[in-house]
Amino acid sequence: MKRIITIQDFSCVGKCSLTSALPVISAAGVEACGIPTALLSNHTGFRTFYSKDLTDELIPVGRQLKIENIAFDAVYTGYIASVHQMELISDFIDDFKEENTLIFVDPVMGDNGRIYSGLSADYPQHMRKLCEKADILAPNLTEACLLTGREYSPTLPRNEIEAMLRELFALCGRYAFITGIREGEMIGSVGFDGESFHSSFMKHEDIVCAGTGDILSAAFLGAVMRGAGYTQALDIAVGFTYEAVRLTALDPDRRPYGVQFEPALPKYIQMISEIKG
Repeated sequence: MKRIITIQDFSCVGKCSLTSALPVISAAGVEACGIPTALLSNHTGFRTFYSKDLTDELIPVGRQLKIENIAFDAVYTGYIASVHQMELISDFIDDFKEENTLIFVDPVMGDNGRIYSGLSADYPQHMRKLCEKADILAPNLTEACLLTGREYSPTLPRNEIEAMLRELFALCGRYAFITGIREGEMIGSVGFDGESFHSSFMKHEDIVCAGTGDILSAAFLGAVMRGAGYTQALDIAVGFTYEAVRLTALDPDRRPYGVQFEPALPKYIQMISEIKG
């Protein structure tokens, strides 16, 4: 069985980051391990929350995993709360990367054209350095603009999207895809493998809910670990995320908790079972 370790924050209540990534990866039939960078009572989309920073625990946890000779087929990073955390995670990648270890970076740092509050102005610059260690990059449109120094627009033309993907691919060297791209009544992702572009779009649902990017990244990586090519993995991830958003839209009272991915897991498992790797 393949083993993924994902490094991001953990919310006791609310569907995002580790809370979403671990069950989705497990549903792919891949061992899901996690290192929390912070412990939150509930995700930050609620009116209030309690948060405990766990930066000081990253080095001891990594050291202990090394003592036990535990290896990982993939290292997957999500939201990182500070540049210092990023430096420690970069060291973790160096320590655990072997010849066939896949490094997947979801450079979580903004949305809707804005960098997240609490992140420093030089955060994107440091994130670019982390992205250089990645095999696969998965920014949303805002994050892609921050990484490439472009002005954000929710309706960037396709040639601009492709230009950003070429630059992102040059950072990582294996595969890059941008999520949250709108084209008319559709929303989805566009990926680039160095030779060709691949688009995966679904009907846009008029709903905003936390955690969609997290489950898309986890679903993509889970599919890759099960033998899917990058274009197939992107189709699976977008299809699963759309189904989760569609089901969430049917139950508005649950929206503050995040995207309802659990009822969509059978569809994801079915798509995983159809991979011919």
